[in-house]
Amino acid sequence: MKMKTIAGAAAVVAVAGMMAGCCQECGKKEVKMYTNNEFYAGGAFDADGINKDGKFDAAKGKEAYFDLMRRFGYPVFPSFKDDKLTNPKDGSQYLGFWATDFAKGDFMKFGMGGVIWVDEIKEEYFGHDIFLLPFQSIAEHSHVAGNPVDKSVSTDRWTGEVFNKNIPAKMESWLVRHGSVYSFSEVGEPNLDKFPEAKKNLSALLFDHKGDKPTLLKSLHVEKWTADGVAHKLPRVGSWHFMMGGEEGAIVSEFANFHDSTCNRYTVPNVGF
Repeated sequence: MKMKTIAGAAAVVAVAGMMAGCCQECGKKEVKMYTNNEFYAGGAFDADGINKDGKFDAAKGKEAYFDLMRRFGYPVFPSFKDDKLTNPKDGSQYLGFWATDFAKGDFMKFGMGGVIWVDEIKEEYFGHDIFLLPFQSIAEHSHVAGNPVDKSVSTDRWTGEVFNKNIPAKMESWLVRHGSVYSFSEVGEPNLDKFPEAKKNLSALLFDHKGDKPTLLKSLHVEKWTADGVAHKLPRVGSWHFMMGGEEGAIVSEFANFHDSTCNRYTVPNVGF
């Protein structure tokens, strides 16, 4: 009797598991695809779909990321609605959740959302969440050593103390929380052709699709990372790199030493936030 009871219980658990899996699949939200036209006011679009002289609507960009968060079950914190967060200690403000097209007019292929949770100059540690829509790329960049010149960066957000100190080039690691990303790096064998879906979605700012060749792109080694619980480390200090969201987009946590934006370098000229 005990054996039958155990077997029966196991069957019930198995069926329940199957039903739960089915429900999860049935309730899965469809991936929403966007175009650049939805995020710009004015200006004109060139043959590559890049907006010239228009204005990027950051509020609409943030709404697209909120939709991404809801689809993945990531909390849309009330503070994400605000461009600035307030220091409870002294009332000063610092950057909150943002959406950016890097001032280049190609948000769907050259943009990102993000929030910096901590960026502590005194203890020199940093925590960041990155949000990418499907096949959307961060601007290709590298990090160099330097000295903070912007007091809003070099001021400890909790104490108000200003630090003027040399900082090392940012070393970072990433953990994919949801979705997947294509990791581009200058370190490793060039293999871009093995990822045609990523290649065709590179911004024309970096890649000449008609000529089938890079223009400014330096990072030609590609890996696909998924939400499998494995963290990935920047392979070499100062190396060029960036990420592109996978077919469902991605949410990625970044861990690093203190970051000062004046120490960023970009392959595309005049990148802005």
